[in-house]
Amino acid sequence: MARVCQVTGKKRMVGNKVSHSKRRTKREFAPNLKTKRFWLEEEGRYITLKVTAAGMRTINKKGLAAVLKASKEKGLIDIV
Repeated sequence: MARVCQVTGKKRMVGNKVSHSKRRTKREFAPNLKTKRFWLEEEGRYITLKVTAAGMRTINKKGLAAVLKASKEKGLIDIV
């Protein structure tokens, strides 16, 4: 899955770019995605995820194990 946060599920949105003369053309609003490694303490290994800045804050708040479990239930990741 390209350009999709593996924690929050955020993906690109399409909207209009509006010029000064109010002329509208299509544009893309991309999520703030970063590829980041997280240390999974329970398994003693690193996990690489594509997450947004909001996803990183969610991991800091709830913990990595809880977020991975919720993401698996949503079908956003399939980490073994």
